[in-house]
Amino acid sequence: MAHLQVRLGKPAGRLPAAGSWADRSPLHEAAFHGQLLALMTLVAQGFSVNIVTMEKVSPLHDACLGGRVSCARFLLEKGAAVNATTIDGVTPLFSACRGGSPACVQLLLDHGSALHPTHGSTLLVASPIHEAAQRGHWECMEILIAHGVDLDLEIPKLGTPLYISCVSQKVHCVERLLQLGADASRGRGQDTPLHAAARQTDVHVVELLIDYGADVWSRDGEGRRPVELAMPLSLVEAELLLREHPPALSQLCRLHIRHVLGSVRLHLAPNLGLPSHLYSFLFYR
Repeated sequence: MAHLQVRLGKPAGRLPAAGSWADRSPLHEAAFHGQLLALMTLVAQGFSVNIVTMEKVSPLHDACLGGRVSCARFLLEKGAAVNATTIDGVTPLFSACRGGSPACVQLLLDHGSALHPTHGSTLLVASPIHEAAQRGHWECMEILIAHGVDLDLEIPKLGTPLYISCVSQKVHCVERLLQLGADASRGRGQDTPLHAAARQTDVHVVELLIDYGADVWSRDGEGRRPVELAMPLSLVEAELLLREHPPALSQLCRLHIRHVLGSVRLHLAPNLGLPSHLYSFLFYR
């Protein structure tokens, strides 16, 4: 089966998984490239579905990174460890979020994947929700949230998913996180999402954060307000200065209702029997 031999470089045009590609088995290669028939043949010939590289990357990691749902499903059916963890704390769920595959994310969760790594400190570097938010994979992010992930989870080096979305300027992720109830003031320590957005150039992110309750008067660990971090004479600076006036009473009412409902109950708002215009008001639509 010469066509299944492992190549010595990482495949072109793909996100790299953890570690080197040099020691991956033919099973890893087939899983990553979606070669289901080859994968089935190799397993039938005795390859273990839980074979790992020196850095503990499994074929399931590679199938999920490549978005190969059929291969991932086959591996799981044959006993692949759904929560296998590399030496860097990367799980198949993290790989699926990195590769941007909602189908693989859903499949893994259906098979009992943990929402976060189960090895303590690995959560500091390998959180699936943060990876999805950072890369702009909002569909993966929404599936995780629907399964109960903490959308305000703050990791010391990364901050919250909302914060990292602002740093990465992933506007749709910022918008969806806010719509789903993320706290607009929770960032990384005293550095709020608005501080992160102020350092960037997309004024729409700043507008979204303030609309959902971000405080333009908040100060970071060095006592600086977001406007002090914005580029002088930029649209971002102009927007921050414009928003220094007190919010309208209607805005305060909206934010209070959303706060009372909380992120865990916002999705139940359609069951309240509210007129459509009030529902649209609560959800900025």
